[in-house]
Amino acid sequence: MPHALYHEEVREPSSTVAALLLCGGESRRMGRDKLRLVIDGGGLTLAERNGRLLSRVVETALEVGPGVSGLASIMEEPRGQGPLVAIAAGCQALQRRGHDGPALVIAGDLALLTEELLALLRDWEGPGSVVPVVNGRLQPLCAKWCAHDLRDAEEHVKRGVRSLRYLATQPRVTLLDESAWGQVATATNFADVDSPADLDRLGLVT
Repeated sequence: MPHALYHEEVREPSSTVAALLLCGGESRRMGRDKLRLVIDGGGLTLAERNGRLLSRVVETALEVGPGVSGLASIMEEPRGQGPLVAIAAGCQALQRRGHDGPALVIAGDLALLTEELLALLRDWEGPGSVVPVVNGRLQPLCAKWCAHDLRDAEEHVKRGVRSLRYLATQPRVTLLDESAWGQVATATNFADVDSPADLDRLGLVT
Protein backbone atom coordinates (compact mmCIF):
# COMPACT_ATOMS: atom_id res chain seq x y z
CA MET A 1 0.00 0.00 0.00
CA PRO A 2 1.14 3.56 -0.59
CA HIS A 3 2.12 5.98 2.15
CA ALA A 4 -0.99 7.09 4.03
CA LEU A 5 0.03 10.71 4.70
CA TYR A 6 0.70 12.29 1.32
CA HIS A 7 -0.84 15.54 2.51
CA GLU A 8 2.01 15.81 5.00
CA GLU A 9 4.89 14.28 3.07
CA VAL A 10 5.40 13.97 -0.67
CA ARG A 11 8.51 12.00 -1.48
CA GLU A 12 11.42 13.00 -3.69
CA PRO A 13 10.99 12.66 -7.48
CA SER A 14 11.05 9.04 -8.61
CA SER A 15 13.79 7.72 -10.87
CA THR A 16 11.89 4.49 -11.58
CA VAL A 17 8.53 5.95 -12.67
CA ALA A 18 8.39 8.46 -15.55
CA ALA A 19 5.50 10.62 -16.77
CA LEU A 20 3.77 11.60 -19.99
CA LEU A 21 1.71 14.79 -20.16
CA LEU A 22 -0.68 14.66 -23.11
CA CYS A 23 -1.16 18.12 -24.60
CA GLY A 24 -2.74 17.36 -27.95
CA GLY A 25 -6.27 18.17 -29.03
CA GLU A 26 -7.75 21.22 -30.70
CA SER A 27 -9.81 22.82 -27.88
CA ARG A 28 -12.83 23.20 -30.18
CA ARG A 29 -15.37 23.41 -27.34
CA MET A 30 -13.30 25.94 -25.41
CA GLY A 31 -12.92 28.21 -28.44
CA ARG A 32 -9.27 28.92 -27.61
CA ASP A 33 -6.25 26.89 -26.57
CA LYS A 34 -7.31 25.60 -23.15
CA LEU A 35 -3.80 24.49 -22.23
CA ARG A 36 -2.60 28.10 -22.48
CA LEU A 37 -5.28 29.38 -20.10
CA VAL A 38 -3.94 31.01 -16.94
CA ILE A 39 -6.21 29.61 -14.26
CA ASP A 40 -4.58 30.67 -11.02
CA GLY A 41 -2.87 33.64 -9.45
CA GLY A 42 0.59 32.27 -10.08
CA GLY A 43 0.60 33.27 -13.73
CA LEU A 44 1.14 29.72 -14.99
CA THR A 45 -0.86 28.28 -17.82
CA LEU A 46 -2.76 25.05 -17.31
CA ALA A 47 -0.09 23.08 -19.19
CA GLU A 48 2.76 24.73 -17.27
CA ARG A 49 1.06 24.05 -13.95
CA ASN A 50 0.73 20.34 -14.70
CA GLY A 51 4.26 20.17 -16.09
CA ARG A 52 5.62 21.52 -12.82
CA LEU A 53 3.53 19.10 -10.79
CA LEU A 54 4.92 16.14 -12.74
CA SER A 55 8.47 17.43 -12.39
CA ARG A 56 8.05 17.34 -8.61
CA VAL A 57 7.03 13.67 -8.53
CA VAL A 58 9.23 12.08 -11.24
CA GLU A 59 12.68 12.77 -12.62
CA THR A 60 11.73 12.05 -16.24
CA ALA A 61 8.61 13.79 -17.53
CA LEU A 62 7.81 14.42 -21.20
CA GLU A 63 5.07 16.35 -22.94
CA VAL A 64 3.45 14.76 -25.95
CA GLY A 65 2.35 17.89 -27.73
CA PRO A 66 3.50 21.20 -29.22
CA GLY A 67 5.71 22.26 -26.32
CA VAL A 68 3.40 24.29 -24.07
CA SER A 69 4.15 22.80 -20.65
CA GLY A 70 7.79 23.67 -20.05
CA LEU A 71 8.72 19.97 -20.22
CA ALA A 72 10.80 18.41 -22.95
CA SER A 73 8.31 17.62 -25.70
CA ILE A 74 7.77 15.33 -28.66
CA MET A 75 4.99 15.20 -31.24
CA GLU A 76 3.11 12.04 -32.12
CA GLU A 77 2.70 10.96 -35.74
CA PRO A 78 0.14 11.02 -37.12
CA ARG A 79 -1.23 13.91 -35.10
CA GLY A 80 -4.80 14.22 -33.94
CA GLN A 81 -5.42 10.47 -33.69
CA GLY A 82 -6.29 10.38 -30.01
CA PRO A 83 -4.58 9.63 -26.72
CA LEU A 84 -3.57 6.03 -27.48
CA VAL A 85 -1.38 7.22 -30.36
CA ALA A 86 0.07 9.92 -28.11
CA ILE A 87 0.83 7.38 -25.38
CA ALA A 88 2.55 5.07 -27.87
CA ALA A 89 4.70 7.95 -29.14
CA GLY A 90 5.52 8.95 -25.58
CA CYS A 91 6.50 5.39 -24.71
CA GLN A 92 8.92 5.30 -27.64
CA ALA A 93 10.41 8.64 -26.57
CA LEU A 94 10.90 7.39 -23.01
CA GLN A 95 12.62 4.27 -24.31
CA ARG A 96 15.00 6.42 -26.35
CA ARG A 97 15.88 8.19 -23.11
CA GLY A 98 16.62 4.88 -21.42
CA HIS A 99 13.36 4.47 -19.49
CA ASP A 100 11.53 1.18 -19.95
CA GLY A 101 9.48 1.17 -16.76
CA PRO A 102 6.08 2.44 -15.65
CA ALA A 103 4.86 5.95 -16.36
CA LEU A 104 2.17 8.27 -15.14
CA VAL A 105 -0.09 9.21 -18.05
CA ILE A 106 -1.81 12.53 -17.45
CA ALA A 107 -4.17 14.59 -19.59
CA GLY A 108 -2.96 18.15 -19.88
CA ASP A 109 -6.38 19.65 -19.15
CA LEU A 110 -6.79 18.36 -15.59
CA ALA A 111 -7.13 21.76 -13.97
CA LEU A 112 -7.27 20.67 -10.32
CA LEU A 113 -4.68 17.91 -10.35
CA THR A 114 -2.57 17.73 -7.18
CA GLU A 115 0.91 16.57 -6.31
CA GLU A 116 -0.53 14.32 -3.61
CA LEU A 117 -2.73 12.44 -6.07
CA LEU A 118 0.17 11.99 -8.47
CA ALA A 119 2.35 10.68 -5.66
CA LEU A 120 -0.33 8.20 -4.63
CA LEU A 121 -0.49 6.76 -8.15
CA ARG A 122 3.28 6.80 -8.54
CA ASP A 123 3.89 4.84 -5.35
CA TRP A 124 1.04 2.34 -5.54
CA GLU A 125 2.65 -1.05 -5.13
CA GLY A 126 2.31 -3.86 -7.62
CA PRO A 127 3.62 -4.72 -11.09
CA GLY A 128 0.60 -3.68 -13.13
CA SER A 129 -1.18 -0.52 -14.20
CA VAL A 130 -3.15 1.55 -11.71
CA VAL A 131 -6.34 3.26 -12.93
CA PRO A 132 -8.65 5.29 -10.65
CA VAL A 133 -12.40 4.91 -10.96
CA VAL A 134 -14.41 8.08 -10.26
CA ASN A 135 -18.21 7.93 -10.08
CA GLY A 136 -18.10 4.67 -11.99
CA ARG A 137 -15.86 5.98 -14.78
CA LEU A 138 -12.32 4.83 -15.48
CA GLN A 139 -9.64 7.52 -15.53
CA PRO A 140 -6.94 6.09 -17.87
CA LEU A 141 -5.56 9.61 -18.45
CA CYS A 142 -4.89 10.13 -14.76
CA ALA A 143 -3.24 6.81 -14.13
CA LYS A 144 0.00 4.87 -13.88
CA TRP A 145 0.63 2.51 -16.77
CA CYS A 146 3.03 -0.38 -16.34
CA ALA A 147 5.79 -1.00 -18.86
CA HIS A 148 3.93 -3.97 -20.36
CA ASP A 149 0.77 -1.94 -21.01
CA LEU A 150 2.78 0.94 -22.46
CA ARG A 151 4.40 -1.44 -24.95
CA ASP A 152 1.00 -3.03 -25.55
CA ALA A 153 -0.33 0.43 -26.49
CA GLU A 154 2.30 0.60 -29.22
CA GLU A 155 1.23 -2.77 -30.60
CA HIS A 156 -2.44 -1.79 -30.57
CA VAL A 157 -1.69 1.42 -32.46
CA LYS A 158 0.22 -0.55 -35.09
CA ARG A 159 -2.90 -2.69 -35.58
CA GLY A 160 -5.09 0.38 -36.04
CA VAL A 161 -6.66 0.45 -32.57
CA ARG A 162 -7.43 3.96 -31.26
CA SER A 163 -9.51 3.28 -28.15
CA LEU A 164 -8.23 3.18 -24.57
CA ARG A 165 -11.07 0.91 -23.46
CA TYR A 166 -9.04 -2.25 -23.84
CA LEU A 167 -6.93 -1.16 -20.86
CA ALA A 168 -9.71 -1.92 -18.39
CA THR A 169 -9.86 -5.56 -19.46
CA GLN A 170 -6.19 -6.31 -18.97
CA PRO A 171 -5.34 -8.66 -16.08
CA ARG A 172 -2.50 -6.38 -14.94
CA VAL A 173 -4.80 -3.44 -14.17
CA THR A 174 -5.65 -2.48 -10.60
CA LEU A 175 -8.75 -0.31 -10.37
CA LEU A 176 -8.75 2.19 -7.51
CA ASP A 177 -12.10 3.33 -6.17
CA GLU A 178 -12.68 6.23 -3.79
CA SER A 179 -11.71 4.13 -0.78
CA ALA A 180 -8.16 4.15 -2.19
CA TRP A 181 -7.75 7.66 -3.63
CA GLY A 182 -10.17 9.44 -1.31
CA GLN A 183 -7.43 9.90 1.28
CA VAL A 184 -5.73 12.50 -0.94
CA ALA A 185 -8.33 13.69 -3.48
CA THR A 186 -11.96 14.33 -4.29
CA ALA A 187 -13.75 13.60 -7.55
CA THR A 188 -13.22 17.22 -8.56
CA ASN A 189 -9.44 16.70 -8.72
CA PHE A 190 -9.99 14.41 -11.72
CA ALA A 191 -12.09 16.97 -13.63
CA ASP A 192 -10.95 18.17 -17.04
CA VAL A 193 -11.84 21.47 -18.67
CA ASP A 194 -13.27 21.25 -22.17
CA SER A 195 -15.51 24.30 -22.31
CA PRO A 196 -16.17 27.69 -20.69
CA ALA A 197 -19.00 25.99 -18.77
CA ASP A 198 -16.44 23.65 -17.18
CA LEU A 199 -14.39 26.64 -16.03
CA ASP A 200 -17.50 28.14 -14.42
CA ARG A 201 -18.51 24.84 -12.82
CA LEU A 202 -15.08 24.40 -11.24
CA GLY A 203 -14.85 28.01 -10.12
CA LEU A 204 -11.81 28.75 -12.27
CA VAL A 205 -11.09 32.31 -13.34
CA THR A 206 -9.04 33.01 -16.45
